Amino acid sequence: MKGFVNNIYKAIAVAVFTIITAGLNAQEYISTPVEISKEKVKIDGKVCYSHVVLERQTLFSICKAYEVSAEDIYRFNPTLKETGLKKNSIIIIPSKDAIKVETPKEDVPVETPAKSAEKRIHVAKWYEDLDVIAEQYGVNVDDIIKANNLKGRKLSKRQKLVIPYPEERIATEETKSSETTVQEQSETIVASADTTTVLDAQVPVVSQDAKVNATILLPLTTADGEPNRNNMDFYSGALLAVYDMAEEGVNCSLNVFDIMDKKAQFSSDAIKGSDVVIGPVSVGDLTKVFFSAPGSKAIVSPLDPRAERMVKEHPEMIQIPTPHVSQYKDLVKWMEEDFRDGDKVVMITEKGARQSNITDPVKAALDSSSLAYSPFSYSILEGRDVTEPLIALMSTAGANRIIVASESEAFVNDVVRNLNLLIYNNLEIVLYAPSKVRGFETIEVENFHNTTMHVSLGYHIDYDSPEVKAFLKKYRALYNTEPTQFAFQGYDIARYFIELSAKYGENWKEHLCDSRKAMLQSTFMFSKQGSGGYINNGVRRIIYEKGYAVKRVD
Repeated sequence: MKGFVNNIYKAIAVAVFTIITAGLNAQEYISTPVEISKEKVKIDGKVCYSHVVLERQTLFSICKAYEVSAEDIYRFNPTLKETGLKKNSIIIIPSKDAIKVETPKEDVPVETPAKSAEKRIHVAKWYEDLDVIAEQYGVNVDDIIKANNLKGRKLSKRQKLVIPYPEERIATEETKSSETTVQEQSETIVASADTTTVLDAQVPVVSQDAKVNATILLPLTTADGEPNRNNMDFYSGALLAVYDMAEEGVNCSLNVFDIMDKKAQFSSDAIKGSDVVIGPVSVGDLTKVFFSAPGSKAIVSPLDPRAERMVKEHPEMIQIPTPHVSQYKDLVKWMEEDFRDGDKVVMITEKGARQSNITDPVKAALDSSSLAYSPFSYSILEGRDVTEPLIALMSTAGANRIIVASESEAFVNDVVRNLNLLIYNNLEIVLYAPSKVRGFETIEVENFHNTTMHVSLGYHIDYDSPEVKAFLKKYRALYNTEPTQFAFQGYDIARYFIELSAKYGENWKEHLCDSRKAMLQSTFMFSKQGSGGYINNGVRRIIYEKGYAVKRVD
């Protein structure tokens, strides 16, 4: 990682130079005009504006436009003082009425509730800061600082804090409670780019046997020496998984190698000594690892679907991306489960199209199912004339379950258009489509919902689930940014395999096929490929419901 750290230092130097240059040319700086946002939200019953910060907007210009003070903005955005304004970030601006509510009249006495005889004690979680805690209890940050005799805003994990009641003010040192801060050992996880290559989560373990040695092999930098954003996000998610497992009593030693750094070469002994190795990504890099460290316990292929072809040759390999064929099989299985008397099944394919990777597996899955289906094929040029032939295949007594065996955006767009016309003819249509269809930008999302589209896919994040919400809160607190899908993937993979290894010890791979588990964005359900390795067949099922809701149903 040394070369990578040097690159970070270079980036910092460039940033400093940029700041200095900006200072020299300050007279040329022109701030961006501030327009009053049309988006309004209610915060604790008060009407506020949701303002998107544009490049070169300043706090002064925003305050002037909205006719509020900086303190008014800070009150509704507690972390803004530390982070400052960031391009494209959203800040809450109180309206004038909201500010008036905040300021009581001087001649009206404020009624204070009776004080409780007992002190409120809050045990700080690692991702909480004083602003979050103060907001939770409805008190000022300064009051918490005074009540606990804190010398700064930094908190330790599991630090016990006395939380004063909103009306309580502690004026002098003599009146401070003796029940002040109870400092416990601070435990920190460093997730910046210049971390060391070995990370030990030193947390008291439930059992001395619950110890896992894991290794991550990723290209954390590009060929140009720049940070590889996607893999760094993956790495960040994995680090958070290590921390969460440590919280649950698992002592995990995580060895991290940037395989693009020639000076940080990993050894075959390090890989063989690991309970699980996550990465690398490409087929070429995986091949090198298998060659340099034969007989490893487990090599997890985390991201590249093309690596699937290697599984049959390597019994130690575990392929994470769910193959498209598994997704198609599940789609047909789903149709089979939903089928009712009076329903009809139609498979639509594109006539004259080049050999497709989807047509044959969908047909094979239908042929091996209990479903009787009608094949229907047409070309885009015939798209305007297929309504009547399609109606002839349809049921008026039940649902018409249509599976489109194509990943051509133009053709699928035409199919969806025709199905919507059939809906207006009072036919019940349910569309079953491959996951790639969700990314087609030329198809109106409304049409997906009209056809109640069903999709089986390898990845899906339900942002309404409590587990995802908890992850988001921790990730934002730790990295001060939003997690990408790569961060979710890093978390899911690291947590799943660390947990499995901690539970079953060195024989954990024998339990892999029996350890189905739904993670944050993936479902892991492995099957062994003969004398080879393992493939993940886990899928997520989602439905585009009427009313523009997307519902996960697996």
